[in-house]
Amino acid sequence: MIVNRLAMSAVSREERLAKMEHEDKTPKSGAGEGSLDRLLPSVSPGLSPRKRTTSQCKSEPPLLRTSKRTIYTAGRPPWYNEHGTQSKEAFVIGLCGGSASGKTTVARKIIEALDVPWVVLLSMDSFYKVLSSEQQSRAASNDYNFDHPDAFDFDLLTHTVRKLKQGKSVKIPVYDFTTHGRQKDWKTVYGASVIIFEGIMAFADKELLQLLDMKIFVETDSDIRLVRRLRRDITERGRDIEGVIKQYNKFVKPAFEQYIEPTMRLADIVVPRGGGNMVAIDLIVQHVHSQLEERELSVRAALASAHQAQPLPQTLSVLESTPQVRGMHTIIRNKETSRDEFIFYSKRLMRLLIERALSFLPSQITGVSILRAGETMEPALRAVCKDVRIGKILIQTNQDTGEPEVQLHYLRLPKDISEDHVILMDCTVSTGAAAMMAVRVLLDHDVQEDKILLVSLLMAEMGVHSVAYAFPQVKIITTAVDKKVNDLFHIIPGIGNFGDRYFGTDAPPDWSDEDMDEPSY
Repeated sequence: MIVNRLAMSAVSREERLAKMEHEDKTPKSGAGEGSLDRLLPSVSPGLSPRKRTTSQCKSEPPLLRTSKRTIYTAGRPPWYNEHGTQSKEAFVIGLCGGSASGKTTVARKIIEALDVPWVVLLSMDSFYKVLSSEQQSRAASNDYNFDHPDAFDFDLLTHTVRKLKQGKSVKIPVYDFTTHGRQKDWKTVYGASVIIFEGIMAFADKELLQLLDMKIFVETDSDIRLVRRLRRDITERGRDIEGVIKQYNKFVKPAFEQYIEPTMRLADIVVPRGGGNMVAIDLIVQHVHSQLEERELSVRAALASAHQAQPLPQTLSVLESTPQVRGMHTIIRNKETSRDEFIFYSKRLMRLLIERALSFLPSQITGVSILRAGETMEPALRAVCKDVRIGKILIQTNQDTGEPEVQLHYLRLPKDISEDHVILMDCTVSTGAAAMMAVRVLLDHDVQEDKILLVSLLMAEMGVHSVAYAFPQVKIITTAVDKKVNDLFHIIPGIGNFGDRYFGTDAPPDWSDEDMDEPSY
């Protein structure tokens, strides 16, 4: 039976707090008694520790493959509107329950049933505090309490969930229970359509609780949870039966009764039997789908209606239309131009474009290409900046919606890119959606907006306006601006599919001289 505790209503969101300093990788190792005032329910320091020997936060590929699609569980930079801000906040689901209750199983079942491409799965196990030397000694002798709320870094956890909810990228610590410390390398995670946060103390913090749009408590019989712990700790951690039972009775069970079970009253939905309860999971998924539909915004429609009849922005710089430039455009826009000539004159235009772009920038430069057409501009940049660093962002069109999506496992940016001026390269820009997403990725990696310069061989007015309005400090350089896009949001007259013409791949069958376009967004 499913218990609807709060009619599945989302809690009100608190005002944004001041920026925190917990993104530093060396947070404070402990917290005083005052830090417990924010916790629900009230706590007492009398519990004994639960021993952990294996990290539960190992870095895994950010993929979950289902029968229908591949879900990117590391998230992605979500869609931003024409103002450069996130259209809607992510939908955050909190999963609470006792140890071995099946929280992770329920989370994965929800992800599979939701069938949305971008999801963040966040585990509370990643947010155990860094232990001091004295605490390390206590942990080694089983005298440190890992089941007490004060063992978690709620400040960092709340700050992380808030940033993810706002659609921003975060760095997630990877906690190693064998060393009782955080590993050197943290995982970068992006905001997504849905964020699922699970942990034994998921409902124990007041501030964290207000960030959750849906609260689910996974209720599993204590005997089943004990059996699961026996199986896991014996097979995966090399423990004996007597030790596991002793640990459960002395440490885990009291923690559940004092801190975890009382938070069940805060849940919107209680799911008995964990991942096996498909009726409950189906109802949860239906509600999340309805919430996502209410929040959905068609980016292409918003971009198409924005900035009509407006003058071109001052941040735009168009290469001087000399007879040479006009002649080269005539050649590359001609459908009958051979591939060799298309490549030759495109490279010549790229060289002029890059040299023009460099006149706006100092010496410390990084290039970032939007794959795949943007990659063709890299040789021109390297020709004038010998040792320039190059990053890559893959933008790919969703075949169902026609909208661009970023596949984050192809995102590769140079280290310390935030310190450089960045030349963002794409051969054509139509609506500006892909360029806006790429700029957002750079901003999420702490590149300053006024240090980003977008360069493109050809742009549509719509794309120029959208990028400039969303990111008014980004400089835009191009060789030409076409006025129109067609119903498919391709540039008219355009230069055709630049990637296909340059790389010699198949061109679309409906390509014509009257409707030459480039399927770039």
